Order: sequence, then C-alpha cells, then structure tokens
Amino acid sequence: MRKLFKLIGFVLLITLLVFVFRVGREVYYQQRYPLIYKDLIEENAGEYGLDPYLVASVIWVESKFDSDAKSEKGALGLMQIMPDTGGWIAERLENQGFAADDLLEPETSIAFGCWYLNYLDARFSGEKTLMLAAYNSGPSRVDEWLTNENYSEKGSLILIPYGETDDFVQRVEKTYEIYQELYTFYDQD
Repeated sequence: MRKLFKLIGFVLLITLLVFVFRVGREVYYQQRYPLIYKDLIEENAGEYGLDPYLVASVIWVESKFDSDAKSEKGALGLMQIMPDTGGWIAERLENQGFAADDLLEPETSIAFGCWYLNYLDARFSGEKTLMLAAYNSGPSRVDEWLTNENYSEKGSLILIPYGETDDFVQRVEKTYEIYQELYTFYDQD
C-alpha cells in the first residue's frame, strides 16, 4: 500500500511540476512579448484586412511597444514609420494637419502602419515576405531585388541581400508564431 501512495505522490508531484513549468513559461513569454494596444491593433487590422498577429509582431520587432521609440535613422513610434513616409500616408488618408510627431501617438502610428502594410500587401500580391521586406527597406528596393537574377528567380525573391531586412523578416515571422501561441484576438463567441 505504501508503494501505491508513493507512486500516487510521485505522479502528483510530476503533474504539479509540469503545470508550474507551463504556467511559468507562459508568464515569462507574456512579459517578454507583451500585447499593448490590443484594441487599436484589432480595430486597425480589421479595417485594413490585416492579420492582427502580424501587426502586433511588427510592432514588437520595430519598437517593443515603446510609443516614444525613435530610431537612429529617424523612424518614429510603435511602428517605426519614417516622417516622409508618414507624410505620404497622411496625404493618401487626407489627414490635413499631420506632423511627424503624430507618429509618436499610438493611434496614429498603428493606423498609419496598418494602412501601409495593407498598401504593401496589395502592391506585392499578398506575398508576406515581400510585404515585410518592403516595410523595412522600402518598396522600390524590393522591386529592384525582384528584377535582379542574383536575388530572385522567376519573379520570386530567393535572397534578401540586406542583412538588416532579412533579420527583420525572420524576427517578425518568429514573433508572429509566438503571438499566435500566447494571445487571442477578437471575441470568439
């Protein structure tokens, strides 16, 4: 009988340890990969037909959800939009009073970033890798790569020649998987 109680105790201990490990792992990942501005992400991703997990992943990779983020190259806000690009987007959205500092506002950064991702998605026919590469390095540069035999084959990109852009695309894709595992977007009634 003692052996049975020891066995039951051992099984319970292992079960408890597995539970603690899983909960601890999830808590760790949620702290490392937070989801701030969830409502804004859902709203704008929905408006522009984007996957909210992808939007959250771009934000995490670009700024780690720091709305005051400023890059060495001058990109601003959560989605690290360059002021010139922000001005271009504002024109298309008929946002008359746009100023570069508006990109530091979460509402503007997420709205403009989602609009731009949607624009790039359409421009590159839904090819996520091309869309992300263009988000990081600019659509003209991706167009150049697609016409260069060293980087593309039959109109498909086989190599991203810029290490920073290649790293960006890979980090967004990895973060995308993590966000899908950790969070649920939209009410699923």
